[in-house]
Amino acid sequence: MSRTTTIRPRFATRTLLLHLATVALVVALCTGVYLAVAVQQLRAEAESTALGIARTLAEDPQVRAEVALISAANDAPDAESLRDGDLQRIAMGVSARTGALFVVITDEDGIRLAHPISSRIGEVVSTPFEEVLEGNEIVDWQTGTLGESARAKVPVRDDAGTPVGEISVGFERTGVFDDLPPLLAVIGLTALGALALAALAFLVLRGRWERLTLGVQPEELVALVQNQTAVLNGVDDGVLAVDTAGIVRVSNDAADRMLGLDTAVGRPLAELGLPSAVLETVTGDRMRSSAVVDDRVLYLDSRPVVRDGRALGDVLIVRDRTDLIALTERLETVRTMTAALRVQRHEFANRMHVAAGLIDAERVADARAFLGELVERGSVAFPVTGLDLLGDPFLHSFLGAKGVEAGERGVALRIADETQLVGSVAAPEDVAAVLGNLIDNAVTAAVAGERSPRWVEVAVLGDGDALVVTVADSGAGLGDVDPLSPRPSSDARTRENSSTSEDATGPGDADTGVHGHGIGLPLAREIARRSGGELWIIDPGGAHHGAVFAARISGAVSPITTAQKENP
Repeated sequence: MSRTTTIRPRFATRTLLLHLATVALVVALCTGVYLAVAVQQLRAEAESTALGIARTLAEDPQVRAEVALISAANDAPDAESLRDGDLQRIAMGVSARTGALFVVITDEDGIRLAHPISSRIGEVVSTPFEEVLEGNEIVDWQTGTLGESARAKVPVRDDAGTPVGEISVGFERTGVFDDLPPLLAVIGLTALGALALAALAFLVLRGRWERLTLGVQPEELVALVQNQTAVLNGVDDGVLAVDTAGIVRVSNDAADRMLGLDTAVGRPLAELGLPSAVLETVTGDRMRSSAVVDDRVLYLDSRPVVRDGRALGDVLIVRDRTDLIALTERLETVRTMTAALRVQRHEFANRMHVAAGLIDAERVADARAFLGELVERGSVAFPVTGLDLLGDPFLHSFLGAKGVEAGERGVALRIADETQLVGSVAAPEDVAAVLGNLIDNAVTAAVAGERSPRWVEVAVLGDGDALVVTVADSGAGLGDVDPLSPRPSSDARTRENSSTSEDATGPGDADTGVHGHGIGLPLAREIARRSGGELWIIDPGGAHHGAVFAARISGAVSPITTAQKENP
């Protein structure tokens, strides 16, 4: 069964038709009003002219005398004598000069004393005359023996002022409206000109509209707005769209939240106080970059918007990579520990082979001595001085693995004598992320420094359920750079690490060569703050050591119980 599809005209066509219909209606109303006024004016002019002629004729002395004389006679007037009389001659003369349809003179009984049709002289007029003989003037449109006309009736008075007859002057309807056809032609041409001008104006406006909307119809615009709202507010990524003039046109909730914006739409991009990395990326100077904004690691991706070969602006995609980077750093820490433990497991297996060989050779005393030595110094030998000060197995293994990694780079990791921790680590992931970042940065600074030997010193202290760590190194120190404060070229709430690849935000700051030029320290501070702790700088460096950092991680230590004290 076939279905008939109704093709709906385009919005521009419908608007044009509505526009023209509106203009046509307005023109029709104006034309109607103008015609009504013109007709009324023509009627008024005809009535005024008729009244003026009637008054003039009624004041004529000869007319007044003749009418008064006829009215004073008791006998009926002689029609034959009136047809050739002065009144008929006067009436016909006035009618010929003024173009009136008729000029009628009657006596006080309404008998015609003068009439355009002489055969009707002596007869009573066909229209009422009583009111005129009472002394009133009448101007009206009436239908008589000569048809409809605009007529004026004026009383004729004798010397005493008494009405003794009437003068009736009328103009034919067709004569009154002789000027109407040319007037209608002018009005019609004006109306057509108005419609043509309206059509031309709309064509210009439609062209401008099409250029502004890129040919998108209003129905499509509604769908675009609905889809845009649903999509922009339905994703976790931030979207910031800027036109070619640098004005923000779109900013979804995620972008406002991650970039700290408030009512950004409609404002110039330069006035929003965004970090330089964001400004450079959104304006196309960089395709991709990363930045730390309010201790959040953000990945920025800029893409130009082009339609039909015309550049419309740029769109910035903002992704929050904080959790991913933190997880990457923790996994990197675990990988480092796993690699170190694998090597040491191999070393321990070798020692077990030595012990087994001594036993197989029946050198039991030597095997016992060898095993006793292993028990005394531990099964795994980490290259970390003072590691025995740590009773927590996690910190023991973690710092041991870090010591192996630092040793590979020519840096000695040591545990400070003031280290004291009562209890065990309860938040190993947070501790590994924060302490691992500090140690990685310290190792990198020690490698970049000129002091020899190169070293990194770690102190671990317990403060109730909080873990307090300090990390010092033999590097050159921070100098005038504060990695936990904004750099001079950056926004007051931002540290940046920009690159052309997504992999620029690797774990820690090891790829930068100095403290704080990556995202490790801000991220470590953000992790410490989540637990109610903090990360700060104790000493930027001096003549005998490099920078000293400290971090406090609340809730990271489980205090040792009484049962654990009694049964260690």
